[in-house]
Order: sequence, then C-alpha cells, then structure tokens
Amino acid sequence: MGAMKPDQPFNKKVEFKLRSMEFSFYRGTTTTSPIIYVATADFSFSLNRNTFFQVKLPYQAVNGNFGSTNGLSDISLSITRTLKSTDKYDINATIGGKIPSNNADLSDPTRNNIDFPMYYQTSLGTYDAIAGISLKTRDWLFATGIQHPFNENKNTFKWEEWPQPDIYPDSLYVRTYGQSNRLKRGTDMMLRVERNFRFAQYNFSLGALPIYRITKDEIEDPDTGLRKKLDGTTGMALSIIGTFGYSLNVRSGVRVLMGFKVTDRKTNPDGLTRNMVSTVSYYYRF
Repeated sequence: MGAMKPDQPFNKKVEFKLRSMEFSFYRGTTTTSPIIYVATADFSFSLNRNTFFQVKLPYQAVNGNFGSTNGLSDISLSITRTLKSTDKYDINATIGGKIPSNNADLSDPTRNNIDFPMYYQTSLGTYDAIAGISLKTRDWLFATGIQHPFNENKNTFKWEEWPQPDIYPDSLYVRTYGQSNRLKRGTDMMLRVERNFRFAQYNFSLGALPIYRITKDEIEDPDTGLRKKLDGTTGMALSIIGTFGYSLNVRSGVRVLMGFKVTDRKTNPDGLTRNMVSTVSYYYRF
C-alpha cells in the first residue's frame, strides 16, 4: 500500500490526477494444494496536494484439497504523505493498518465444523499496523516498511482433528500445513528494490522483495494449552517481482504483475507463502 506499492508512476512533465481507482484480479499458487483468487477495489483520495488516503477492499476465494472458502478479505487503510518532491525524486511515507473481516475461523461443515488451515482463511484475523517510507526516481524505487499484528486470531486448526480412517486428506498430508491454533503472527519488515524502464505509453519493471519476519509466530499448544513460540517462523522470504504497464491515455491504463518465490521461511503457519502470483489491473485517475 501507499509508498510501498510496486510500479508507481513518476513523470514530472505530466500532472497526475490526485484521485484514482484500481480494480485488480490476483491468482496465487501455494506450496501445497490451495489456489487463491482475490478481486480488489483500490481507491485513493487526495486530502491535499501532498497527502493521500487509500482504502483497499478485497474479496477472496480459495480452492484446494481440503475444500473451498470465499468471502471478504482484510480491509487496508492508509495515509501517504509526500515529504519531499523535486524534479529528480520523491520521498513518501505511509502509515496505515489492516482490519480483519472475520476471526480466521472458517470451518468445514462436512467435518463437524473443524477449522480450515490458514491457507483457506479469507482473513488473517488480526488488527495490524503498517508503516513505511520510499524513495522514488524515474528509474528506481527503494521502499522499506514494517507490519505488526496486535492480537492472536481465533483459528483452531490442529493436526489431530483432521485425519480420519479411509478419508482424504490423510495424516501425512495434513501435517504439511502448520498448526495455527490461536495464531499470533510475528512482526515483518520488508525492503523493495525496483528498477523501472519508462517509455511514452508503456513501462516495465523488475525488482526484489525480501520480507523478513523478525519475531517468532506463536500458537496455543494443542497438548498443553500453553502459549509457545514456533521455531522456523523467523527469517527471510524473498520474491522476484516483474511488472508491465500500458497507458491507454493520461488517465487510465492496465498493468500485469508476476511474482516468483526464491526463498522462504521453514515454517509458515500463517498461510501466506506463495510459489507464484499474477495480477491483472485496470486503473483510472480522476
């Protein structure tokens, strides 16, 4: 969101409109079976010439071996302020947060309403604070940010509840998903480095997105009922991101984004790991 978004416009010769709306469709493949689809409406409004308010409203659907889920996903809100703007660069800062659309406790009615793993949840189930800053030029974007969740969610996915004799999924497959009983995610820090190539009507970019989890995820131990921190949940997840954009006119355009996982954390109970993502977007400035 905000200052940390990929493929941001930069053209000092054309005065960009201060309001915009963007509609995107996202598809993500995971390290297990779920395929995740998200349709998002993204709106930005100018509070004044240097300050913008952004709201993102996503709707998510998941299909995998455990079943299917769908519903409103977490709502993102942010304010971005231009700290300095020259003919050669902009420095922008963002503060914001994510509001959960549910408690991350969607369950399977065919299995006595036991909770799905986090990969199948349409919400992370937490209130998160997000802040970041970026330096943007015609050719480069450097951005860094932090995301901190404040609470544990209500998910109760446990390995022992799912395996049943002669019924798929079996116990070995179930254990490929991290247990997330009352999960509290750790804090993430990110760095985006992006090289942009801009032409009259189109542009493309290539960048790296390392996200480092600096504190361990924590769950309620299904055996003892005590809180415990999970080994293997800290460390870096690195992705390579490429975009291609085409301007239909000075107000609107389309964009395609592709992302590929390079490295990941050993343990991922939050269900956020993606092998590959693709997004198609249409934007309009007014």
